Amino acid sequence: MNQVPDIYRILPEVVLTITGVIVMLVDASIAPGRSRRGLGWVAAFGTTAALLVSEWQLSLPAGSGFSDTVETSTFTVFFHMLICGIVLVTLLISLDSLPEDSHHQGEYYALITFGAVGMCLLTGAVELLVVFIALEISSISTYILAGYRKQTGRGPEAAIKYFLLGSFATAFLLYGIAMVFGATGTTSVYEIARSVSTAQNQGLVHAALALMLVGILFKVSAAPFHVWTPDVYEGAPSPVVGLMSTAPKAAAFAFLLRIVYEMFPTLRSVWAPALWVIAVLSMTVGNLAALRQQNVKRMLAYSSIAHAGYLLSAFAAFGASGIAAASFYTAAYAAMNVGVFAVVTMASGYNEDRPLIQDYKGLLYRSPLLGSLLIFFLISLIGIPFTGGFFGKFYSFSAAVGGGAVVLAVIGLLNSGVAAAYYLRLAFAAAQRPDEDESEARLPMVPMGIAVGAGLLFAVGATLVLGIAPGTILHITESGAHTLQAPPAMSIAPEVTAKQANQ
Repeated sequence: MNQVPDIYRILPEVVLTITGVIVMLVDASIAPGRSRRGLGWVAAFGTTAALLVSEWQLSLPAGSGFSDTVETSTFTVFFHMLICGIVLVTLLISLDSLPEDSHHQGEYYALITFGAVGMCLLTGAVELLVVFIALEISSISTYILAGYRKQTGRGPEAAIKYFLLGSFATAFLLYGIAMVFGATGTTSVYEIARSVSTAQNQGLVHAALALMLVGILFKVSAAPFHVWTPDVYEGAPSPVVGLMSTAPKAAAFAFLLRIVYEMFPTLRSVWAPALWVIAVLSMTVGNLAALRQQNVKRMLAYSSIAHAGYLLSAFAAFGASGIAAASFYTAAYAAMNVGVFAVVTMASGYNEDRPLIQDYKGLLYRSPLLGSLLIFFLISLIGIPFTGGFFGKFYSFSAAVGGGAVVLAVIGLLNSGVAAAYYLRLAFAAAQRPDEDESEARLPMVPMGIAVGAGLLFAVGATLVLGIAPGTILHITESGAHTLQAPPAMSIAPEVTAKQANQ
């Protein structure tokens, strides 16, 4: 049996790191005042290379490297490819939407690629200290990107709020890691899974689980850890919002799946009810708050909170079915949400001077392509058949029903009906014929270029494929789910549980 070199286990991260370094070095060599748009293409080509390398990793045997701190499996490769795809579309959108004279363009593209390094590393880490480092790499990049439009008051405000609240969330996660180390004597995911049932201080284990869940649920903007979301989404540039609402969440959900299904499977009686309640809160709070919004980005921010609840519904399922459903929903949500923010970027312009729903009135007539795409992505977010959003919700709620959480699935369906109200309000505004006395340029639309056209094509294609022929992606997520299982040594768990019950 040939030994796989350790570097192969993190090859996508290596490619992204080299790409970011090249962007920074070239940026430093370009004279001030000259266009740096070409650096975006360098970052896009490097991300494409990382995507192809991630696909190549499927040919590697599943295993770990670097002293069992990172692993490669179908599960990790799926999320690597998803994150690289999101980053690629974000870069393509940014190429046409960022003004030529905007500040620090080279740093903007470098931060996106470096953030992708942390996101990819987070999905493959099986050592909690590596998880913490990966999360910080991802978070620091997104903190800075959130405040990229520093000439506006909303940009720095978004960055500061995101940084302060994100730091608290990271502290919760770190305290959880410290507690689980104190209870089990290790920070290896697999060793913790083998030791957690026999740990002498079960209270410390439960506290560690709770703190780690708080840290991760903040990253996915699940209620009640969602307060940062609307302000940050409103203040950050739309391409950045499209990125931070999907890629970091995909990485965080991947780690959350690893926590509950791989590290703490014997504590299902503890985390399953907690996630049930958080799913209901996220769906209900997100949708009810979105109904009141007139600002499009704030509406989509509360929408993302609701979708976190839909996805968390899949965690009510047992084993592989819940993992596969959650993974599929992550991909479906990423495709349609990146797409809708791409349309918002093109329709509202870089400065976003007209951010309200009423400003989109008549978009379908002023720009038939953008108007049609906006309506298409909104239909997918509602969950209409033949779109990725439909099968995402179908598999998530089916997994919940299979896990015995019928009430949770019913609440999810009712919330989907509520969500249709605000999605259709924006769609109807876009489809409404503009008044004769209104300016033809009510929205300062960005000209459609090759880059953003390609990004929109990828988003539309992914949403359609996931809605018309979801079988291939579902098969991949199911294969990945079987690689994310508890170690064989968990056979002692039923005995320990029965012993504790008798006591």
